Amino acid sequence: MGDFTNPKILWLKGGLFVLLGVMAAGLVLARSLHWGTAALLALAIWAFCRAYYFAFYVIGHYVDPGYKFAGLMDFARYALARRAK
Repeated sequence: MGDFTNPKILWLKGGLFVLLGVMAAGLVLARSLHWGTAALLALAIWAFCRAYYFAFYVIGHYVDPGYKFAGLMDFARYALARRAK
């Protein structure tokens, strides 16, 4: 399977990710109708979004501008190799 470059397919893919996230969060909340569960779910989503931003924006713009990541696995390899030095 090759890279998708068609903007309509990319928008569809993004929309499906949002739909999947909304459905998963809704099912978690439906199973446990507690404010604590909702707060922890919101905190986890926020933290993972910030970690993703860190991995692809902060590292690429401030820490090592010459390195470009293709995905989270590339970032993990980069971080582990840097730690091993």
